[in-house]
Amino acid sequence: MASTTLSSSFLQLDFPLTKKPSSNLNRLSFIPSQIKVKVKASVSEKPFLPISEPRQLTKLPITKIPGDYGIPIITPFQNRLDYFYNQGRDEYFKSRIRKYKSTVFRTNVPPGPPIAPNPNVVVLLDSKSFPVLFDVTKVEKRDVFTGTFMPSTDLTGGYRVLSYLDPSEPKHGLLKRLIFFQLKSRREHVIPEFRSSYDELFQTLESELASKGKSSFNDANDQAGFNFLARSLFGSNPGDSSLGRDGPKIVQKWVLFQLSPILKLGLPKFLEDTIIHNFRLPPSLIKKEYQRLYDFFYQSSGFVLDEAQRLGISREEACHNLLFATCFNSFGGMKLFFPNLMKWIGRGGMKLHTQLAMEIRSAVRSAGGVVTMAAMENMPLMKSVVYEAFRIDPPVPLQFGKAKRNLIIESHEHAYEVKEGEMLFGYQPFATKDPKVFDRAEEFVGDRFVGEGEKLLKHVVWSNGPETENSSVGNKQCAGKDFVMLFSRLLVVELFMRYDSFEIQVGTSPLGPSITITSLKRSSF
Repeated sequence: MASTTLSSSFLQLDFPLTKKPSSNLNRLSFIPSQIKVKVKASVSEKPFLPISEPRQLTKLPITKIPGDYGIPIITPFQNRLDYFYNQGRDEYFKSRIRKYKSTVFRTNVPPGPPIAPNPNVVVLLDSKSFPVLFDVTKVEKRDVFTGTFMPSTDLTGGYRVLSYLDPSEPKHGLLKRLIFFQLKSRREHVIPEFRSSYDELFQTLESELASKGKSSFNDANDQAGFNFLARSLFGSNPGDSSLGRDGPKIVQKWVLFQLSPILKLGLPKFLEDTIIHNFRLPPSLIKKEYQRLYDFFYQSSGFVLDEAQRLGISREEACHNLLFATCFNSFGGMKLFFPNLMKWIGRGGMKLHTQLAMEIRSAVRSAGGVVTMAAMENMPLMKSVVYEAFRIDPPVPLQFGKAKRNLIIESHEHAYEVKEGEMLFGYQPFATKDPKVFDRAEEFVGDRFVGEGEKLLKHVVWSNGPETENSSVGNKQCAGKDFVMLFSRLLVVELFMRYDSFEIQVGTSPLGPSITITSLKRSSF
């Protein structure tokens, strides 16, 4: 997945999923007959220079950033082994917090040489220091979407797509406007196409449960999610095209070619680290399959490509960006986040399930039996559960930004001087589980954001910015922030419109939890 509200009516898509915290959850009024979607509109070794920000701006003691980068090549390699294998990602950071007694420190992050010659970062692991990564007046977001390395543009048609552009680059604003245009143009199709696609998912789960006694949520979700995005955003059904049911598998392979240097795939340690973390997978191996995706989206995107030309963007560049936004950003988010959402709700047990079912069904009945935006705004527990899942398990956990100038960055206890050009890195699950902000921070608390708890939403930053702020052409907050929130809420609504409760088994996969459904209890009231 920090922002300003756009005044342009062109970008004010009626998708009011997020509002400023309020003690009255029911103040917003809606027209139930309309689907209103508001996507308001996802160390250099330089000589020391005087800090650009005056020291008197901070009242905290200015402290030298602890930690170091060690011996070039050797230490980054050792750090990579700790990060992936010897300690694991969470313990890698926890151990250094304990060692340095600080949530801000210097270290190396994967992949390191030879893929990323400079793996040096200043790590930010608390809710106070982390938000500097969203402030594009202080950090540059050029080519840092995947961290200290950038995948080959051969994987995106030779173009640097929107996610890799800094807001200061002219193409950033044009491409983001194009995404806003698409979301606005297709807003009325979102709810009906989601319900249709995920009705197919639940039918699949029930059929497999009946025949096998269990069913893979992840597999069914991949197909349903891809179909939903194609149908709702492009008006095309993949099953009726030459792409057929191959879309999700092609996307997964294509994403692997981009992210393999920073993934743990579960292969034997020596083999995986030697091959995957030292060498890029050749883009030529995925070229033909990527072309199949491109052809599908090009044939389906006529109205958006026409708008792209009006904005001064070539149809080819626009299509590669639409493909990336749909397949990497949106589909990738659904693939990562929906299993996490199912995991946390599943573990919530019968009490939480009953409360959600009662709230959701009551609100839908009050809306005339139709799932609408207005109905969902009257489901405070459902909304809180989704926010809490984004807080505790954000779909994009790693954030990067390069200091545009010399800065002073504050944690809760200290202030630190950062030099221009230094790479800043934040591991989001630590920032959003900061015990100084959230009570029982490591626990999933379903009603955390109900009532007065809404005031904490400014600390929910899954979308590359605070939940209380909006995506704009001038920031890097996810263009489809409210679109993603909408379809995440719809999953919970559809689930508890059909079932009183469900049971799961949770496994692991390279891209998050693997969810196996073992029981679905049909709606009884």
